[in-house]
Amino acid sequence: MIHHVPLRPPSHDFPADEWNIIEKGFHPEFLAQLETMLALGNGYLGMRGCPEEGGPNAENSTLINGFYETSPIVYPEDAYGFAKTGQTIIGVTDSKIIKLFVDDEPFWLPNANLLSYDRRLSMKSGTLDREILWETPAGKQVLITSRRLVSFVNRHVAAISYRVTLLNAAASLVLSSEMRANEPSAFTNANDPRQTKVFSGRVLHHQTGYAKDHRIVLCHATEKSRLTLTCATDQSLETACSYAHKVSYREDFGQVAFTINAQPDRPIHLTKYMVYHTSQTASAEELCGRAEWTMDRIVNQGFQELLASQEQYLDDFWRRSDVRVRDVREDRTKRSTVEIQQAIRFNLFHILQASARAEDTGVPAKGLTGQAYEGHYFWDTEIYLLPFLTYTSPRIAKNLLMFRYKMLTQARARARQLGHRGAMFAWRTISGEEASAYYAAGTAQYHINADIMYALRKYVQATSDEAFLRDYGAEMLVETARLWLDLGFYSDAKGGKFCVNSVTGPDEYNTVVNNNAYTNLMARENLRYAAQAVQSLRETNQAAYEALARKTELEPSEVDAWVRAAENMYVPNDEKLKIIPQDDSFLDREPWDFRNTPHNHYPLLLFYHPLNIYRKQVIKQADVVLAMFLLGDTFSLESKKRNFEFYDPLTTGDSSLSSCVEAIIAAQIGNMEKALRYGVAALLMDLADVGGNVTDGCHIASMGGTWMMLTYGFGGMRDDDGTLSFWPRRAPEDNATLRFSVTYRGQRLEVEIGLEKVEYALREGEHLDIRHEMEEIQLTRENPVTVRAVTRW
Repeated sequence: MIHHVPLRPPSHDFPADEWNIIEKGFHPEFLAQLETMLALGNGYLGMRGCPEEGGPNAENSTLINGFYETSPIVYPEDAYGFAKTGQTIIGVTDSKIIKLFVDDEPFWLPNANLLSYDRRLSMKSGTLDREILWETPAGKQVLITSRRLVSFVNRHVAAISYRVTLLNAAASLVLSSEMRANEPSAFTNANDPRQTKVFSGRVLHHQTGYAKDHRIVLCHATEKSRLTLTCATDQSLETACSYAHKVSYREDFGQVAFTINAQPDRPIHLTKYMVYHTSQTASAEELCGRAEWTMDRIVNQGFQELLASQEQYLDDFWRRSDVRVRDVREDRTKRSTVEIQQAIRFNLFHILQASARAEDTGVPAKGLTGQAYEGHYFWDTEIYLLPFLTYTSPRIAKNLLMFRYKMLTQARARARQLGHRGAMFAWRTISGEEASAYYAAGTAQYHINADIMYALRKYVQATSDEAFLRDYGAEMLVETARLWLDLGFYSDAKGGKFCVNSVTGPDEYNTVVNNNAYTNLMARENLRYAAQAVQSLRETNQAAYEALARKTELEPSEVDAWVRAAENMYVPNDEKLKIIPQDDSFLDREPWDFRNTPHNHYPLLLFYHPLNIYRKQVIKQADVVLAMFLLGDTFSLESKKRNFEFYDPLTTGDSSLSSCVEAIIAAQIGNMEKALRYGVAALLMDLADVGGNVTDGCHIASMGGTWMMLTYGFGGMRDDDGTLSFWPRRAPEDNATLRFSVTYRGQRLEVEIGLEKVEYALREGEHLDIRHEMEEIQLTRENPVTVRAVTRW
């Protein structure tokens, strides 16, 4: 179900374009939404799409992944094992400010007489570009063009090219390039648990600062998390007009002000370079030195070289990652097809911005486009993002799995605190420690362990990176398998089957239940993969096996116990309905009264007490349906059809993670009407603000889900048994083709699905074995292309 009807901007001011998100007029009513949509980032550093002039803003966030402050979690009634310390991403020094004054009058968008306005996010160049023609109250016309980038190649770097030209008169002009720390940056709604915590008072504490020439360096630190931040800016001005400048700085502020005698048709070009470095161990002096080294290098390179490297990086990304929908009719500019292509690239581009340089960190739920969910990392990284990254950017996927491995010490400690053996990964975290204050929809989601191990298995299958499995993955598998064996038990009431009680699955409207089907099915896969990996090591690499056994104190009998538990895992089943009940008691509950629920009372969690929700048959997001996708070879087509038809009417769509999964299963069972409806909702989740909360930031996991919807759903891709196979359906638009690439074991395969045929082409590599439906196909450098007929469903 999709209930929210968002306020849509006028289409003439936001024209569809395959490579750009375009704003043709200033719309203050969409200020917050556009800050999210036009945000720039690289996975380490992110800047919301706010004007350079310092406002107006809704949430003026500049964010660094993993830079956070802690605070105690206060419970009215505390209990043993509750998470004690909250972690919240915080806005860092805002360095992108460039204020413009003409004859002492400030350029301020809400009051300006704009003769023309064009702002666009370029997904080809990775820049936010703006061109404005402003007429001052005195009738002077001022052309303002700017280009902003956050560099993918230079992880710590952002830059702005800001150009001003007087067209019809001379004027006194001031450009004030500024940086500010400790400015309020986030807005919050106390009634919405998805929002971020707002700290009162100073969060960044001054450590040191200085200025030289056009450069300013400010260093701050957090009080409790003890993280240190250095922000440096440098400015260069090019113009034929005469000018002077003045530099000033204080603890939380820096300014380089250029006073210029502006002449008509003589451009004034300010280039601003911004550098951020963070550390938990380096001194303030050392961190300032690092920032200066970086600044020296990029100033020497110049803006054009930064731009060229950005464009080259994106050329390579789109070569590997683009998904193309093309109208095969003569009118190839059909608006709906252009809008779909724009939405696809918008989603993929923001995934890149959230993950590309996320090194030694995870990917926050909102990326770096907003502070909602407090910058925490969840399970959706592994389930919704890793498939796209594994098949297009395996290096990034490996980095994210390595980050989970580095959390293993905290996961072991958390398991001990909960009374378990093994390791228990935090449900929501930045540091690795649990930060979820509501255990029923947080800690109880034990499935996160199996989700991470599922992503590990998919990564190893797709890359053949057995070294990662040997050196890091096997240890995680041992500890997560230990937890499942300790958590579950053999129940006489269930015929001696292995049961897992008091857990919460992906659906947070049904919490602390017994035998959640998703959890049990994924736990079974976790146990099987752990046993398989350990046994394989023992048979093929005795030295690695012995090292693993020493490090984890592994006993051979444990592996046998994992196999037995997996073989006897209890999976709920209802013979009458011929479905898999979501948990032991789901079918005993009273169905939710959807008919009498007002459309403006969604999401339910904001309008109904949790107990009112928990006692009803109602689903926040795909649960059993998600399991049917992830473990596709476990279910027959008929089973998928029955379960989808049962659960679809009960699913509210209150989570952005539902539509993409429902589209995939609908496509697999041949219900193309629902596949298209849910697929479009997933594609437009942020671009059309389907959920009504894009103001808080992009739904990064849902964006990953759009790639899965296109490739696994309409593209019919399957990888359940470790072999890449395709059962293609159709493009998400009539009379259109669908083309996408996947990188599999070092080879790049391009798949193009037409109206009547599908073409498989080996674009990079020597040899690749795939399947078209049940037919095995070999692609080689000598014979790289094969064409087959598309089966109509």
